[in-house]
Amino acid sequence: MSRENFAAATPSATCGTGGGGSSRGTWSRSRERSHPEAVRPRGPWCGVCGVRRGLPNPTGAAGGQKPPQEPDMPSAAGKGQERGRESVDPPPADDHAKERYGVSSMIQSQEKPERVLVKIKDLTTEKADEVIWVRGRIHTSRAKGKQCFLVLRQQQFNVQALVAVGDHASKQMVKFAANINKESIVDIEGVVRKVHQKIGGCTQQDVELHIQRDGRATVNQDTRLDNRVIDLRTSTSQAVFRLQSGICQLFRETLIRKGFVEIQTPKIISAASEGGANVFTVSYFKSSAYLAQSPQLYKQMCICADFEKVFCIGPVFRAEDSNTHRHLTEFVGLDIEMSFNYHYHEVVDEIADTLVQIFKGLQERFQTEIQTVNKQFPCEPFKFLEPTLRLEYHEGVAMLKEAGVEMGDEEDLSTPNEKLLGRLVKEKYDTDFYILDKYPLAVRPFYTMPDPVNPKISNSYDMFMRGEEILSGAQRIHDPQLLTERAQHHGIDLEKIKAYIDSFRFGAPPHAGGGIGLERVTMLYLGLHNVRQTSMFPRDPKRLTP
Repeated sequence: MSRENFAAATPSATCGTGGGGSSRGTWSRSRERSHPEAVRPRGPWCGVCGVRRGLPNPTGAAGGQKPPQEPDMPSAAGKGQERGRESVDPPPADDHAKERYGVSSMIQSQEKPERVLVKIKDLTTEKADEVIWVRGRIHTSRAKGKQCFLVLRQQQFNVQALVAVGDHASKQMVKFAANINKESIVDIEGVVRKVHQKIGGCTQQDVELHIQRDGRATVNQDTRLDNRVIDLRTSTSQAVFRLQSGICQLFRETLIRKGFVEIQTPKIISAASEGGANVFTVSYFKSSAYLAQSPQLYKQMCICADFEKVFCIGPVFRAEDSNTHRHLTEFVGLDIEMSFNYHYHEVVDEIADTLVQIFKGLQERFQTEIQTVNKQFPCEPFKFLEPTLRLEYHEGVAMLKEAGVEMGDEEDLSTPNEKLLGRLVKEKYDTDFYILDKYPLAVRPFYTMPDPVNPKISNSYDMFMRGEEILSGAQRIHDPQLLTERAQHHGIDLEKIKAYIDSFRFGAPPHAGGGIGLERVTMLYLGLHNVRQTSMFPRDPKRLTP
């Protein structure tokens, strides 16, 4: 960008929440040297709210409390913040560029300017030599002599901007630009210029206007989550949650195309969904209620009501005191239930194909987001087969035993064994996605249909991505007598599940289904290492805010 105008951003919407002052980010010195002529700014420079002396604290905090640093950026403490405030003092009378920069008045819908703001992602060589306006956040800034390099960010897209002392820019204007607080929102007018050497680390590498600096953490995860709003502004977080939105969209699109009906189910219920103890109890007027551990009862009731194929997307609550990388107390469930004709594998195949269609859609529609995340968290591309690999439980146990694991044939898989089996499957079949079928009946819930030949195993299945479970499902017992017997076998109080059992007394078709954890699918598809990275505002045993 060789000619820039900086027009003031709105104080009501542009709080500078990062550390102040210029920051020493990642800069290409060869790029700096390639601009001896610098930039010839010609218009007003857009400043930031709440940095002028005498204005309220930008964050609204009492007592001048400093706002939190952006987790993605190097720390810049009070000195830089103070510089940022000094920089917006009224410019001296001899400043020939004083009309081209500064803090704008608050936008209160007082006018409708003809100005068109261009999206950073649209800044390509096709716009070379065009004069444009861009609105973005200050990601990093670096003063070098009589010029200042800025990195402007819009969601996951970035571009490099440059202002230098010359006919249209004064040294005061350069100083003002260098001292704007990180995370401030600015409007900039400038000329898009092609570059002779690609700007490394940028999304817009061929033009001179936005640069992307990799969002590498300099703070721990808790600090990120404590300051989640700032953390969500980073390029990586933007990409993660846009891809996650795509998973929901593809899930819905695929199932509607297959003839499924989307339903909404209650989350406040009278009895524990799974019949277990891992349930949140809430006060419900003069009695108690529970937060749903699963929409399963209502999915099955819809099947009994002849909807045939249903799905829902909604919150699931688990009162499990598990502080692991993959457990949350609240997560988003993608749930499926459908009737079948003769064999529950009809359902297994439908669910597996749905996930495959999601994987394909992510590859086709979300390459930008995948590549953005991979820059910070490198990972091998996710691999899957068509049709999906299906192994029986005893085959998986045999593979583990061959690898030296000691476990019984009816023993459930531990997390380490799940991961090891995932690696063994990848080595042998070259796939990150597979199905494990015919689990031991002893390790499954009471409503799981027993195998018709071997009473020790069941018509149940799990699906795995990169060696971790993302779906648990089964053929459900649809006969009330057998369901009662299995509940008694598990020691469950029949009175507490009476409504569930009664729903099958008026005729129920054979059916099966499963529940998918959205956050886990996102985490494992991208090869991330903690489900909190893929939960926008995570809830776990130790976190209830923000």
